[in-house]
Amino acid sequence: MMKRKLLWGLMLSCAAWLAHAAEFINVLTGGTSGVYYPLGVAYAQILGKAIPEAKTSVQVTKASAENLNLLQNGRGEVAFTLGDAFSDAWKGDEEAGFKAPLKKLRTLAAIYPNYIQIIAAADSNIRTLADLKGKRVAVGAPKSGTELNARTIFKAAGMSYQDFAKVEYLPFGESVELIKNRQLDATLISAGLGVAAVRDLATAVRITIVPIPAELVAKINDPAYQTGVIPANTYAHQTQEVPTIAIQNFLATHEGVPAETVYKMTRALFENLDQLVAAHAAARAIKLETAAKDPPAPLHPGAERYYREKGVLK
Repeated sequence: MMKRKLLWGLMLSCAAWLAHAAEFINVLTGGTSGVYYPLGVAYAQILGKAIPEAKTSVQVTKASAENLNLLQNGRGEVAFTLGDAFSDAWKGDEEAGFKAPLKKLRTLAAIYPNYIQIIAAADSNIRTLADLKGKRVAVGAPKSGTELNARTIFKAAGMSYQDFAKVEYLPFGESVELIKNRQLDATLISAGLGVAAVRDLATAVRITIVPIPAELVAKINDPAYQTGVIPANTYAHQTQEVPTIAIQNFLATHEGVPAETVYKMTRALFENLDQLVAAHAAARAIKLETAAKDPPAPLHPGAERYYREKGVLK
């Protein structure tokens, strides 16, 4: 009888431990100098209040590709990602960093667009994409969403990394510091508008934002790549709007996260947009009306339930 009681007690303890383990929400972001990180911190704080039984945390990562691989392996519950990387992961594009299709991935929401921002020191005399030839260029962390964007854009422009004097695989914060110190001529950044690292750089040195013309966007021939505009005065001394590429960002999750949890996560996102906007202005572009549009992977049932309740899905 005593043995049965002990066994029953152990089983109850294990069940309690498993229940507690299931109530853990790790938010996968990106580098601290980008947009994913401040939004991820704000979102984790929102989730902590909206789902008090869950323990929330924020993880700094190399962004899109790493985040998606971590989700596939159950090492995170929600992640920020670029739409093209998300699509590559679902299909299993090895060149993009996905050796096999990541079929456990699910979509939580389409959020705001990233803008390709090719930033050059004004005294480097870089005015066009062609002017980057023979220059020192940073293209983002290896296999990051930014670096995948860089490969696609330069290929469409008839260029490759071999055309540059030097290629640096660095996140935003490090690349702008090298431009400040005259050790780098330009950096390609894929992020929301008003990146803190670029704002800081623009106040320290004169910068040029290299335009990406609409005809190059058409040549890429990928629905994830849309024409976009960096409005005038986004950064110091930037008096003209600059044509560029916009790529949709998403919040991704995986099939192992309970539907009720994802429902609460989705509801918390849209009921607290003001807190996300306070964390970064890029969140102003997050709209409920477009959140379920063109998901790169199937919507998670929990997110789908919320969108149906709100009339976004019929």
